[in-house]
Order: sequence, then structure tokens, then C-alpha cells
Amino acid sequence: MDHQLTDFTINLQEIELLAPKLNRGIQVIFVIHGELTIETNSRYYHLKEKDVLVINRNQLYQAKGSKQNHVLLLQISDQYMQQNYEEYSMSRFECFSGEVDLGRESVINRIRRLVAELMITFFRRDLGYRIEIQSYISDILLILIRRFKQEGTIQEKVETGDRRLMQIIDYMERNYQQTLTLDDVAKKFYLSPSYFSRYFKNKVGIGFNRYLMKVRLEHAMKDLLYTPDSISNIAMNNGFPNVKSFVQYFKEVYKQTPKLYREANQEISIDYTKTYDLQDAAHIIQSSDVLEEIGGLLTDTDEGYSNTETQYTELNLDIRKAAVSKLHRPKHNLAIGELSELLKEGVRRQILMAKKELRLEYIGVRKLIGGSTFMPPVETDEIIATTSPYYNADFALNFLRKYHLSLFIRVDYKEVSNDEVNFFNGMDDFIKHCLNVYGIPFVEKWYVMFYESSTTVSGSELERIYTKLYQSLKKRVPSIKVGAFLPFSFKDGKTDKNHTWLVEKNLPIDFFGYEANQNEIIDFEELGDDRISIAEGYIKEKTVKVKAYLKKHAKNQHVSLVSWNTLSGNTRHTNGTFFRGALILQNALEIADEVDSLGFWINTEQHEKSVRDRKIRMEGLELYHYFNGKRPAYFAMQFLERLNGSIICQDREYVMTKNERGYQLILMNINNVNPYFTVEETFLKKLNKEVRVTISGLQNGEYQIRKRVFDKDYGALYTKWWELNSKYGMDEEVIHYINETSKPSLELFDEKIEGDWSFYSYMTLNAIHFFDIRRAFH
Repeated sequence: MDHQLTDFTINLQEIELLAPKLNRGIQVIFVIHGELTIETNSRYYHLKEKDVLVINRNQLYQAKGSKQNHVLLLQISDQYMQQNYEEYSMSRFECFSGEVDLGRESVINRIRRLVAELMITFFRRDLGYRIEIQSYISDILLILIRRFKQEGTIQEKVETGDRRLMQIIDYMERNYQQTLTLDDVAKKFYLSPSYFSRYFKNKVGIGFNRYLMKVRLEHAMKDLLYTPDSISNIAMNNGFPNVKSFVQYFKEVYKQTPKLYREANQEISIDYTKTYDLQDAAHIIQSSDVLEEIGGLLTDTDEGYSNTETQYTELNLDIRKAAVSKLHRPKHNLAIGELSELLKEGVRRQILMAKKELRLEYIGVRKLIGGSTFMPPVETDEIIATTSPYYNADFALNFLRKYHLSLFIRVDYKEVSNDEVNFFNGMDDFIKHCLNVYGIPFVEKWYVMFYESSTTVSGSELERIYTKLYQSLKKRVPSIKVGAFLPFSFKDGKTDKNHTWLVEKNLPIDFFGYEANQNEIIDFEELGDDRISIAEGYIKEKTVKVKAYLKKHAKNQHVSLVSWNTLSGNTRHTNGTFFRGALILQNALEIADEVDSLGFWINTEQHEKSVRDRKIRMEGLELYHYFNGKRPAYFAMQFLERLNGSIICQDREYVMTKNERGYQLILMNINNVNPYFTVEETFLKKLNKEVRVTISGLQNGEYQIRKRVFDKDYGALYTKWWELNSKYGMDEEVIHYINETSKPSLELFDEKIEGDWSFYSYMTLNAIHFFDIRRAFH
């Protein structure tokens, strides 16, 4: 022992046998070489090489080891723990590396590494080693407190359903070492002393003071048999007012003095161990055999674990009591800009990828008539022209028909009003052409949405144009869907006066489109959390408000969320740097049964090209970045598409389904924070969360568990862009690497489940963890 580290004892031992003893403080046992079996008053632990076990305060234990083992013992004193951790007397730590639950491997590896580094530092004794040792011990304790703490056991002496009585007994069990009086305890639980005295004796069967002495005696008995402490110290340490009262009460119960009882009953406490001195220990630690054993621990990068202040929660799912519900799937509408964008191979490739993995059904286009898709007519003397203004459009439409995709056409008021006659003639000619070439079944699946969000155009004018558009399209294709965009104020709960005709007039409208974007209601000049908190639940709440508003006016048509976003900021710097995977998935899940379709933009390039100033767009989610890199919306929706079966458990941060292969579970760590805090890594780490999941009701048997993680480290595109960016540019090799490595991780486990199944998930900010729990058949 280093006498200058009085709060800690660090020993390297060869343990053949440890006689039964009562542990003081916290003891961390690390087996470097060989094996060690430890028996406590509750169970056995078999430790192999690199195993770690924590022995708690006042815990009885004994040990038996293999020959020539090497075991590191770290003892942390009660005094140190009590001074630095106020909940110490009420806590215990259940930490044994041999039985680590799924999801905690990285935490155990971190403890192993810290113990190994502490061991080397202690025995090498380089400059400043005392400070370094205290740093390692602090890190170990923080992990135990934040990852492995459990409430201290309550010795329930009384069978009762009286909750208040159990709280009183619990308090006495935890504070028996202190000076406790009946008056003090009565006051703490808001009872009069006289009533409390009668109440306690009536419920427990003995009086308050006799029960307290009984508790103190049970604890003192451990000290008497398993420690060399003096009788006076045992009395003082266990709350007796003096030695006389301890001896008197002991004789009353055991019919002899504590001294005679100890002499007659104390077990022979001979330890067969070898404790290495500093020089020998240093030689062993630096030997090739030991360094080889711990070498892997010292090179571990600790990926997936961060020793920071995190939230700890428990999630208990009893699927035996599950209320089964259907999983709803809205249609997906992918905006690409003009129809002519389909002439680009890259755009087609992105569409086909989304079609395959995200169940894409509609392609959204703008400026169909007034844009650049149609070629100008060419004067010719041919009876049947060999050129066609629809050459490019036909190429695009053939692609859509081949892959069973339909159009979602946005018609802007400005596009019509610039040249109303030519617009309607052009639209009618195009519809006739499509009917002749592709037939009614293809065209009748299209959606056409009239759009104008401006408050400067009169309602009567908007109504006139919409009515003309509706009649023109329905004349040719009666079953085509024609609807209108509904500007809607979240704050006011209604549309503006120039759009009230949409709900107050009895006009034929097949569907309503709307937008939802939290950035519209956030004042980014205010950096406080209270301003950002109003974004929580915004998309679901706006959707509910829109539908309630329509229902109030007897409008029961489907609604389509044509553009939406999560909280992202109002600059290019904040937009994208704030990881939002779980926010996107949560919003999609929350409104899945409320909307007919969800809208996305295909990529950043097309999205920014939709405005002339090319500033970063905030009003929509993009599936791809530049160069085919997948953005968070892509992977979030991919997880939603992977989910299948019937929903059996669901809340804000999780959803579980049952299907023919077994079960699926999605966990989300959802946080709405100010995007400007994305540069404050320390702040964001405090929003990380560890979840202990316990599932009851799984059928016993063997399972294959597939775990996918999507977070800022696994799948976030911007992380890789930052790491590999260069002012001299990036070639194809770098871009390909970024795109290939920016995807969720995949882990595979075999698990035998009998009874309740528990595991841990350590989740960073807005992370998504997806578990595929597949039954194995033999």
C-alpha cells in the first residue's frame, strides 16, 4: 500500500484462499491471470482472465483461486465514498463482467482499461502518478454510479401493504448508524410521537426502540464474526449509544457477552495469499505475459461509450398485456423540381434506390407547362411531325410507368397567371397526349395540387383559377385527383382571409396539401431552451390542428404533408450539423395514421436550385446530399420501412411490433435543442441516454438479434465530410469512401431467452437503435 494514498488501497496478489470477511468500502477485483471463485452471502462468481467484479460495502465474501493467479485489488474507503457521494449508504453496484447484459460491453471494456491503466501507473510511479491514479479511480466510480447503481436492499422484516410503514422501516435500515430517536422519526414522517409509538408497535409487533436495537445488532453481528474490530468500535460503528448498552442488549438476545460469543463462533480467518511488494509487482506488471494479457485493453478506443453525465432510464415492456394496433404507411412523394430532371442518370438512380428501400410512389414536379421540360414546337411541312415537344417528357414518363411511379404535380398560381390561355391550352394538350400514349390507368393515378401561399392575391381570383383547373383536368380524366394547398397558421389555428374560400365554399376538392416546419415558429435570436421547447410535438400538433379545422368546416378529404422539417436552424452552419435522425422518425411515426402522403426533396442540389438565390432551404427534408450521399431522412424512413407486423407497444420514444419472424423494437433518444448548441459538444453529451430495456412475455427459446445503430457516429453524413474535408478538393475515391461508410452500424447476437429479457442501449443525441428479434428454428 502507498501510505500517501490513504483513501485507496491497491494490491497485486496471488490468491489461493481468502477466509470469510466483511468488506469495508468498495472493492474492485480484476483478474489479470488465472481464475478466481468468489462466494458472497448471496451467490457465487467465477472470474476468468480480464474479469471485473465489484464487492459492495458490508458485503460478506470469501474466495478461492487457481495456482499462480494474479489479481489486482482496488479498495476504496467508506470515508472517501461518504465524503464524495452522498447517496453512498443507500446504493450498491451490481457489476460483474462475466454476466454483462447486451449493450453494456463497451462500458465494461472501459472499466477494464481504466483498471489496467491504474495498475500500470501505480506500480511504475512516474511523475505525477498520484494525480493520475485519482483520475482513473474517479472515472471508475463515475461509471459505477451512472451505469451500475442499484437501490440498497431493504430488509423487509414485516409483511405489510402499509406503504408509509415500509418507508419508515427503510429509513431506519439506512440510518441505523446515526443517532435516531422516536421523536425525530415521527417528526420526519409528520406524525405525533404518541401516535407514532402506538402505530409502530401495533404494525410491527415490537416497540420502536426495540426494533432499532434489533437492526443494529444484526449489523454488529457481522462485524463481530468477520472483522478484528474491538467491541467498543463495533458498538460505536453500528449506532449503539455506548458499549454498555450494546453488551447488555447482546446478552439479552444471545445469553452471553459479545466477547465470549466471538471466541466461540468466530471462524478461523487464515488467508492463503501472496501480496507482492512494489518492486516485485512492478516486475510482474511489466512482464511480457501480463502485458500481452492487457495489451488489447490499452489499445481499445472505447467506441460507443462516453463517460459523461447521461440520463438513465428503465423501459419495461410487458407484451402479454399489449394492445395490438395496425402499422399505418402513408404514401411517399419525392419532389425533383422539373420533370426534365428525370433525364439525368444520377436523379434516376437516386429515385430507383428510394423506390426499392423506401416504398416510393409519387414523383413531385413543378413548372410542368411553363418550365423547360417541353421542347418548343418546330415548323415543318411533314404530314406527321417527326419531332415532338414531348420528347423529353415521354422519356421521363416512360421511366415512371416502367417502375410504377405516378406524378404529383404542383401548379403555382403565378405559373398560370403569367399566360393563362397558353397554360390551359398547354395543359390540355399534354393530358391528351398522355392519354393517347399511356392510357387512362396511368394518368388517373396522378395528383395535381393548386398552390399559392401569398396573401396578396384575392380569394376570388384564386378560387376562379382553381375551379378552371379542376374542370379542365376532370373533363379529360374524371378520376384524376385535383386538390389545393392550404396555408395554415399554427398560432391562429386557421387559414388567412384570402384562402377561406377553400373551406367556406362548397367546391370540389379531392385533397388538401399543407406544410409543417418548426423553424417558422422559432425566434433564433433567442437562444434559451424555453423558446426551442415549443418545437416539441409541433408537426403532430399542426397536423391535428389542420384536420380539426377542416372537420369544423365539414371537409373530410385526405391531407398530404407536402413539405416538412425538424428543428434545424436558420443558417447553413446549423442546418445539417445538428443530428436529427430520431426527430425525423418520431415525427413520421406520430402522423402516419393522420396523412395520406409525406413529401421529401430528392437531394440538396435540386432543392437549392428551386430558388434563384441558392441559399440553404429550410422548408423540406432531402433524402440525398450531393454525390449520392444519404441524409438522415433517408435512413430514418428506411428504418420505418423495415418495421413490419402489428404494433404491440408504442410511446414517444419507442415502438415494438410482432411479425411472423419474431419481434422488432425501435428505440429513440429524442431531444429538441437549439441548433446553435451543435458546436457545444460538452452540452450535447449531457443529453445522451442509457436505457435498460426489460421485455416480459417473449416466448422462451433461442433468438438471433440484429441491432442497427443510426447516430452521429454511425450514418451521419456530415461527420465524415468534416473528417475528410480539404481546401484542395476531394476526388472520386474520397467521395465514394464517405458515401460507403456513412451508414448505420450492424451487430449480430445469438441469445437464449428464458423469462424476462433485459439489455442496455447507450444512445447519443437523437440516436435510433433498431432491434430485429428473430426466433431461431431447429
